[in-house]
Amino acid sequence: MPDQNLTQPHMAQIVATNDFVVKFANVNGSGSASANGLFAKAVIRMGVPVGARNIFPSNIQGLPTWYEVRVNGEGHVGRRGGVDLAVALNPQTWDDDLAGLVPGGYLFYDSTKPMPPSKFRDDITVIGVPLTAICNTAYKIPRERQLFKNIAYVGALSHLIGIDPDIVETLLAEEFASKAKLIDANVRAFHLGRDWAKQNLEPIGLQLKHADGVGNRIFVDGNRAAALGAVYGGATVCAWYPITPSTSIAEGFMEYCEEFRTDPDGSKRYAIIQAEDEIASIGIVNGAAWNGARAFTCTSGPGISLMNEFIGLSYYAEIPAVIFDVQRGGPSTGMPTRTQQADLLLAAYASHGDTKHVLLIPGDPGECFTMGALAFDLADRLQTTVFVMLDLDIGMQEWLVEPFVWDDNRQLDRGKVITAEDLEAGKPFGRYRDVDGDGVPFRTYPGTHPTKGAYFTRGSSHNSMAVYSERGADYTEGMQRLLKKFATAAELVPPPVIQPAARPTRIGVLYFGSTAPAMHEALVTLERRGRHLDALRVRGFPFSQEVFEFIAAHDEIFVAEQNRDAQMRSLLMIEGNIDASKLTSIRHYDGTPVTARFLIDAISEKMNANAPEKETLK
Repeated sequence: MPDQNLTQPHMAQIVATNDFVVKFANVNGSGSASANGLFAKAVIRMGVPVGARNIFPSNIQGLPTWYEVRVNGEGHVGRRGGVDLAVALNPQTWDDDLAGLVPGGYLFYDSTKPMPPSKFRDDITVIGVPLTAICNTAYKIPRERQLFKNIAYVGALSHLIGIDPDIVETLLAEEFASKAKLIDANVRAFHLGRDWAKQNLEPIGLQLKHADGVGNRIFVDGNRAAALGAVYGGATVCAWYPITPSTSIAEGFMEYCEEFRTDPDGSKRYAIIQAEDEIASIGIVNGAAWNGARAFTCTSGPGISLMNEFIGLSYYAEIPAVIFDVQRGGPSTGMPTRTQQADLLLAAYASHGDTKHVLLIPGDPGECFTMGALAFDLADRLQTTVFVMLDLDIGMQEWLVEPFVWDDNRQLDRGKVITAEDLEAGKPFGRYRDVDGDGVPFRTYPGTHPTKGAYFTRGSSHNSMAVYSERGADYTEGMQRLLKKFATAAELVPPPVIQPAARPTRIGVLYFGSTAPAMHEALVTLERRGRHLDALRVRGFPFSQEVFEFIAAHDEIFVAEQNRDAQMRSLLMIEGNIDASKLTSIRHYDGTPVTARFLIDAISEKMNANAPEKETLK
């Protein structure tokens, strides 16, 4: 085989500008995360939108990790499917990384140690750069050799695909602003790789050009966005127990509270408690909210399983609470660092007995911020638990979104609260009386009045005055009122986002959460191929009337979701009494974020199966 340090074209190469997928294959704990993030941010600084996905193992170090960067000048930031440039730096995953390359793609690898010809493909272009040799010559300390090798490959790639080196140097200066020595060291490593590539290799067919496709959008993950939303939503108490992938919500909330909820004299206007387990954390939340604080916990599916009893208490005793559920692969321990949308039924009907809970379902970090704040208004107004249903793909991945917007005139909605003045004036108070017909009773805060209207609540059977009762009529009256409250919630949750097709159609697609960016691209592609689908993105549960009207207006609805058991489809059938034959499942649940190509292929296959032969999709 010819010199492996040189580009080896074996067939027609892919040629594309500002439209390709790069996938980095590394070893967890090798320090590659910073370098890969640097690559993505450099592309953004060039004005080209990216969608970045970090696929990592649930251990500290040693196992394979991947970082996939979708470069797309048109603004598609969901996973596309397929890889155009593989940066294969992990021998453990070499074969899989090679298999993921599309024909005509490019393989970038460390050619310090030659590879046998059998480890390559004839339909790709091989690019060898002796990264280890370069760094072994430049550095003596083993850890420096490892860390700076990561920056060196970013340097080599900058020459191969046209990344502006001035942008990379600016990013390094910003990253290490407080450590000047690290700035110089990283810039040196970057140019080691870049200079070698300039001397030995020609640019490849995948190229970056300066553009204006990013605007003022920000690059942020959903967990930090949700944490900031909690601050703006008035939260002052967070009780949590560490669990992947939700921990960074609590960590982010702590950082924001130190900045925004700390007085000049150092007094803290917040409480953050790491409880001994998930059960204790939701108990603390219930207690704090019962006392009038805005409180939340953050967890994932296993935590929700443990919290069920307290969630039932919140529902029946009517105590506000907010739970951020960052969904991951299940059941049991499952895949802690993989994404799914498999907690829908668990959250919607959590606890024993008859319960129904409010779910907010954000589609990107921007909605994590707005719904993170809204959740506390709804919890207070409805006096119940409100779930914010993120997943790992939204929660732990950085997305390009519009800057967060907040109305400084917005007032916190505390719901129906009777004051001491109301009680003094003789306003009647019964803790569980429905006086407005919306199913939501009035409450007082503990200590509102020394003798009148004491705040009393029950998790056991009670009548409208909060008096213990086992009379069947009292119980059924209370349970029916809770259903009425749930119907009120349907008018308060965010409405669905509806996108009509370019032409009239009787076929629709329904989706939610992190499926959104891949679905947006799939719909564009299907339109171009002559397949028209109306689309609806669900953003809340209970479902608003618009959701059921959308389903009624179509002959067939494809329900796309990232779980095995079609949980959104089940919710629609249960709550809307919808014929199962009208809802066709599109399911993706291998733990990786769904791709546009998967959705296109799955929808096309099912449309073709149900269409006359002459109308099949080409």
